Amino acid sequence: MLVGAVFLLVGVLGFVPGVTTDYDAMEFASHTSGAKLLGVFQVSILHNLVHLAFGIAGLALARTASGAYAYLLGGGAVYLVLWIYGLAVGHTSDANFVPLNTADDWLHFVLGIGMIGLALLLGRRRTARPGP
Repeated sequence: MLVGAVFLLVGVLGFVPGVTTDYDAMEFASHTSGAKLLGVFQVSILHNLVHLAFGIAGLALARTASGAYAYLLGGGAVYLVLWIYGLAVGHTSDANFVPLNTADDWLHFVLGIGMIGLALLLGRRRTARPGP
């Protein structure tokens, strides 16, 4: 639930001028979007909407242990794919439509590893049986 709430918060903050620098340079979806969350992470309207949707999904799936596990494991895998995509696609390429910059790329790596690690750690705790 906490991970979903953080994504929801990040999605909202992406639309807040001041928290997002160069807010007036934000585009719907393009590598030319000049807006940066916290002055570091390149964002667009699409990028913020994806964070909002991912946050809502996290909150919805957190209602059950199996849903939370699936969210963390699947979401972590998605973020690792995004990390590879960000490294493979040039930051000035039209294929960088989200958009992503170097800070986003490495944050996606950390998120992917962290989410998968949490899924495995919490999934193992859930299946552990108490001793006699």
